[in-house]
Amino acid sequence: MAKRDYYEVLGVDHSADTEEIKKAYRKLALKFHPDRNPNDKSAEENFKELGEAYEILNDPQSRAAYDRFGHAAFGPRARQPGAGGFHDPGEIFREVFGSGSIFDDLFGMGGGGASGAGGRGEDLRYDMEISFLEAARGCEREITVNKLGPCEACGGSGAEKGAAAKSCPVCAGRGQVISSRGIFSIAQTCPRCGGRGRVVDKPCRPCAGSGRRERPARITIKIPPGVDTGVRLRSAGNGEAGIQGGSPGDLHIVLHVQPHEMFQRDGDDLLCEVPISFAQAALGAEVEVPTLDTPVSVKIPPGTQNGAVFRLKGRGVKNLQGYGQGDLLARVLVEIPARLNSEQRAKLEEFSRLCDESVHPLSKSFFDRAKRLFR
Repeated sequence: MAKRDYYEVLGVDHSADTEEIKKAYRKLALKFHPDRNPNDKSAEENFKELGEAYEILNDPQSRAAYDRFGHAAFGPRARQPGAGGFHDPGEIFREVFGSGSIFDDLFGMGGGGASGAGGRGEDLRYDMEISFLEAARGCEREITVNKLGPCEACGGSGAEKGAAAKSCPVCAGRGQVISSRGIFSIAQTCPRCGGRGRVVDKPCRPCAGSGRRERPARITIKIPPGVDTGVRLRSAGNGEAGIQGGSPGDLHIVLHVQPHEMFQRDGDDLLCEVPISFAQAALGAEVEVPTLDTPVSVKIPPGTQNGAVFRLKGRGVKNLQGYGQGDLLARVLVEIPARLNSEQRAKLEEFSRLCDESVHPLSKSFFDRAKRLFR
């Protein structure tokens, strides 16, 4: 499919200045950001296209080359931060919205853009779902990612066998282009050769000169104990291969933790609700409380009230930064019998007749205060 005009992608005129381009990108990037459009392939592709268009048109030298030569100025897949990969918005968002803005936290993939000087490969994003126990204990998972790897036909060079490389016509082999802004001269990576200074005269046909072809890759990911939903892990060098032998990008794994049927998490602490009988609460008992490892016996003192919490030190989740381990909070729920046979009912009625105000001091206090409201 033919590439759309970059100005059309951003919805601006060819005469738009830098501020108009930045404003257009800000508006559309927020609209199509993957975090705001989960599982929406169309929004993801729009977001990648926006990142590519903004990166070219926001740079004066790249924009000048694009205005003169169009998409051909950058070669097959060259300088395409989002093409087939994950466009990391960190660098562009910091430029558009300002460093330290709320968008650093909201979208933060921190560090390393999707492409860079020398034909660096694109970063990739992989959303991984893991169980509650895998997140708490840590685990190792093997995943399969379809990504661009080195082309087998040319070995990643991007050139046909025997083909010679020649000096880049845009930067004259320097790998950089110089632009003057007032009294300053600024050197930037050449948009044509990606900083390499040379281009091949006969590109490799299977990979169209990029030095990369798509294929599945199996990657082992180590997940440390204590992770939670939203934690992002970086697997260095497991992104897409670089263009014409450039360094590979990184793989960013975004974790999604499934809920657990018994435990709830509060930071590094765990909460577990433990049902006990009316008799156990009144008379006291020993009950087994589940933990992440083996069950632990907990003593329930006589007269324990519904909702009482017992803290089990060090039975929570390991802190992700290595600062110890949380606790397990066992909250007891006193279960009231739902069905009684005639003998059980008779015994309970007898027990009720034997009880006086001293047995239920909270009830006596409550009704005494209630009576004072109407005096």
